[in-house]
Amino acid sequence: MKNSVSDRNLFIESEEDDDVDEEEEHKAQPSRAADDDDSDCSDSSSSPDDDDDDDGPPRSRPNSYSTNWPQSYRQSIDMYSSVTPPTIGFLGTPTLSRLSSSFLSSSFRGKHTPEIIASLIKPLLPTTAADLQLQDEERQSSHSLLIPPLPSRKPSLEKIQEKVSHELPVSRSCSYGQAVLNGMNVLCGVGILSTPYAVKEGGWLGLSILLTFAVLAWYTGILLRYCLDSEEGLETYPDIGQAAFGTTGRFAISIILYMELYACCVEYIILERDNLSSLFPNAQLNIGGIHLDSRLLFAILTTILVLPTTWLRDLSVLSYISVGGVIASVMVVLSLFWVGTVDKVGFQNKGTSLNLSGIPIAIGIYGYCYSGHAVFPNIYSSLKKPNQYPSVLFTSFAICTVMFAGVAVMGYTMFGESTQSQFTLNMPHNLVASRVTVWTTVVNPITKYALTLTPLALSLEELIPSNQSKSHLYAIMIRTTLVLSTLLVALSVPFFGLVMAFIGSLLTMLVTLIFPCACFLSILRHKVTRIQGLFCIIIITIGVVSSIVGTVSSISKIVDKLSQ
Repeated sequence: MKNSVSDRNLFIESEEDDDVDEEEEHKAQPSRAADDDDSDCSDSSSSPDDDDDDDGPPRSRPNSYSTNWPQSYRQSIDMYSSVTPPTIGFLGTPTLSRLSSSFLSSSFRGKHTPEIIASLIKPLLPTTAADLQLQDEERQSSHSLLIPPLPSRKPSLEKIQEKVSHELPVSRSCSYGQAVLNGMNVLCGVGILSTPYAVKEGGWLGLSILLTFAVLAWYTGILLRYCLDSEEGLETYPDIGQAAFGTTGRFAISIILYMELYACCVEYIILERDNLSSLFPNAQLNIGGIHLDSRLLFAILTTILVLPTTWLRDLSVLSYISVGGVIASVMVVLSLFWVGTVDKVGFQNKGTSLNLSGIPIAIGIYGYCYSGHAVFPNIYSSLKKPNQYPSVLFTSFAICTVMFAGVAVMGYTMFGESTQSQFTLNMPHNLVASRVTVWTTVVNPITKYALTLTPLALSLEELIPSNQSKSHLYAIMIRTTLVLSTLLVALSVPFFGLVMAFIGSLLTMLVTLIFPCACFLSILRHKVTRIQGLFCIIIITIGVVSSIVGTVSSISKIVDKLSQ
């Protein structure tokens, strides 16, 4: 890893015609320009910790945070969030250049190392001898990511990126409407299916928790922007963690973010199993004396179906389909309304006002609905007009909150105390609208599984020692192991609502409420006003209490379920 970092520094070092950050250029001594032509070697070997200004404190170079693990976070989360990368790579398939102009095209802010960018546009599995020979010549990094060969003179990073992929956008190019759709696509996940169950658990007054979390999550999303703007080179959530608490903070936040993504994949398997088995309850299979009932059968079939998609190095096609997450959520809301009104299932159940014993579970589920902070820095850095970021977040949160609350109210008044962890399991299957809802719910997670797992897979691939002959095999083994492990966890803890409450209580509270405030107070401690500081402390307190109460309650109920 150290060798790959030093090689990367050779590419980033600048000369007279390379792109140099404006602030560093103005700070540079006048005599340096005259010596540039004769000092390439000394420049490239200088320590990244050297000060650019002798009169000021040490300042991190732009993008110096990207040299620490995980280096692939920015690009992999871009794939997961606003995803329409310009190429598709699977078994040597060609690029789809026309797709790069899509209305949700992915944007990259600042300067990114060419080996990471190249890894995201290359196929994981080469198919021809020419492909193998080319990759053997170019593969340099420790995790089988590709970089161009080291030239005798260091070209500018833009030139390197242009050689790697001239189609990759490297500037802010996302409009207001595109950013809102990206934000909604992140927030509109499977959490919307469980909001009626959360009302059942906590009662009608528990909906105030949903609204409270919406306001607090929006505010902490704004805090992430202030953290990003506080220092040159900050681009991702792990970068913010490093700026606030050093390398330990970066590792801690990265691990928690990846745990959250992994847990979402587990939820996808449980969701597929529950909904498909409800559609085909009589499905079963006997293999070698082993009986597979409908639930086990569909869990295994779902795993077999999503496994090949995780081997894709570039996920352009799935990216386009997964953008339909917003459409899928809207369809789910409309279908539920249709079943209640046109199909005359009715909204006759009154329910209870407050159920204190179920509030902890409701807290976890409502918190899970706002687990998009891992992607917000990427959305901010892709905006054409960064000052629109607060409004973008507000619009995304407002629309999604209305959808969450609408589904919660309609679902609970339709099904009452019989409401299950996914309201799709309550819908009458003889109705067309019900089948549309269930199949929409089934298809959407399948398209998102690989996108959700890829950031974790890439981060683990970074840890692979350099081995040109086996690197691709290792990558496939890592992804296959991750997929199979999500199946095992889903079969071991097959409780969709309780697992969601656990994720929302333990992980989402950290990512959404606690860490943004803690990082904001640490990074901008000399500029924080008393009101801001007090508000951050209140949010941290709410997050800690909610996390403890929700986690303990969800774990205890999971244990009770398993012991039955």
